[in-house]
Amino acid sequence: MRLDLIAATGLRTTLRHLLPLLRRERALVALGLLAVFVEVLATLAEPWPLKIVIDEIVPAALAGEPLPNGTVLGLPALAVLAAAGLLLAVGLRAAAAYAATVCFATVGSRVTIRLRAAAYQKLLRQSLRYHQSGSSGDLLSRLTADITRLQEVAVTAGLPLLGNVVTFAGMAVVMVVLDPVLALVVLVAVPLFLAAMGRAGERVTAAAREQRRTEGRLAGQVGETLAAVRVVQAYRLEDALAARFDTDNVAGLRSGVRSQRLAAGLERRTDLLVGAATAIILLIGTSRVVDGALTLGELVVFVSYLKSVFKPLRNLAKYTGRIARATASGERVAELLDAEPDVADAPGARPLREPRGDLCLEDVTVSHGPGPPVLRGASLHVRPGERVGVVGPSGAGKSTLVALLLRMLEPDSGRVLLDGHDVRDLTLESVRAATAVILQDSVLFAGTVRENIRLARPSATDAEVEAAARAADADGFVRRLPQGYDTVLAERGDSLSGGQRQRLAVARALLRNAPVVLLDEPTTGLDAASRAAVLRALDRLTAGRTVLVVGHHGELLDTCDRIVRIDGGRIVDPGRVAGGAR
Repeated sequence: MRLDLIAATGLRTTLRHLLPLLRRERALVALGLLAVFVEVLATLAEPWPLKIVIDEIVPAALAGEPLPNGTVLGLPALAVLAAAGLLLAVGLRAAAAYAATVCFATVGSRVTIRLRAAAYQKLLRQSLRYHQSGSSGDLLSRLTADITRLQEVAVTAGLPLLGNVVTFAGMAVVMVVLDPVLALVVLVAVPLFLAAMGRAGERVTAAAREQRRTEGRLAGQVGETLAAVRVVQAYRLEDALAARFDTDNVAGLRSGVRSQRLAAGLERRTDLLVGAATAIILLIGTSRVVDGALTLGELVVFVSYLKSVFKPLRNLAKYTGRIARATASGERVAELLDAEPDVADAPGARPLREPRGDLCLEDVTVSHGPGPPVLRGASLHVRPGERVGVVGPSGAGKSTLVALLLRMLEPDSGRVLLDGHDVRDLTLESVRAATAVILQDSVLFAGTVRENIRLARPSATDAEVEAAARAADADGFVRRLPQGYDTVLAERGDSLSGGQRQRLAVARALLRNAPVVLLDEPTTGLDAASRAAVLRALDRLTAGRTVLVVGHHGELLDTCDRIVRIDGGRIVDPGRVAGGAR
């Protein structure tokens, strides 16, 4: 496929997402367009006072004839009127340009906010498989840098180009009226520019697209490295990772320089084309003035229009690089928005009423991509109130089983049932509301302790939040924090110990009050004292609920009613194993 077709497709895809958002701002867009129209009229009027002076006042003064309309304070009255008209035109143009800039900048900001919100919501609704196959840094780059670039280009390039195009159309009409011969020279220059623009634009867009891909990879590398900075420093990986970063950084630099060089070449060629057209107009125009077909004032008006008429061509050449980068960014944002979640509510999905916690897997097969399935023909039934342990080697599919029960993954075949209902026939919200989960590395968010616990149930009162913390053995250490429950935690809760984070996660699960609790190795990596505190909290959380325990520690598995093993992708149920299974 040709590059120009690819670029046009990318632009159409971007506009498909932007136009519905722009329609919501139609009043402000209309006001901005009206301001642009007023600016064009004022720009068209600006040279005419000079024509009046040249054609009416100067000839009379040179011939020693009385000045038209007499004098005012010793100055030619017509010149005073021309100066006042010029001042009025300039003031009107400035005011209209300001109004247009404010209107379109406001529209750009509002559209950007909504576009970023839509992209963020789409990301949050994607399945676990989607996030496992992509780079979080690249997705972050699309949400921030790519959308910001779209806004910048809309304001710094789109707005001026819009005004320039309308100005070009208005001035072209006036030029044809003034002198069709000279106007023809101007109009012939346009297709020549567009031909050059088409060839250069393809290469600029291709270079910009490659640059954005490279920047996305860089963002992914940075995100991955910073998330594992302890490992990086412990294994002295700084130099190796910096070398890998430099390789992609230099590749991005080359693409960026190539894009800028191509855009600069187009801009210079445009200058030559405009200069040649201006020189031809000056020669032909002078000849027509001498022949009496054109007045000197009309020629001055015509030449003064040239600057504005050719401005769209110069700006289009000037902004080619920015527009190309915005097109590449728009493609990346559109790709994100077009990705439909593979886990979503089916048409006619219904909420689960009063869940009891009966879990069942029927002949489930699931894979994470190419290669053998993680689970193959797996079946399991957990009755309401039953506590079942799940063991197996690393990579056997224990965490995949948890993801299936949370409906973060869809099975390739088979069914996952909750209270006898296929979870695909239930709403996602009701399936997940029936479940509380404690992971090996429970994540806390940058915010207060109270806010982190309340995430489980936003309507909970302060008293309910604190009661959940007491039940999770977290109230004591929370109150010793500088601001107690209002202490702001570091990102991912890194200002707390592992045991403290897990107890806050248990408090969050207690506040959720769900009939099903999934424990995915919640005590791994904790010291004996922290593990004991977390186990006491888990005992309170799981009392009377359906519990699935993924773990290796005897303390958790010893309390299970039965233990199953995942082996070769299948779930083997030997029944109750005394003393746990490790």
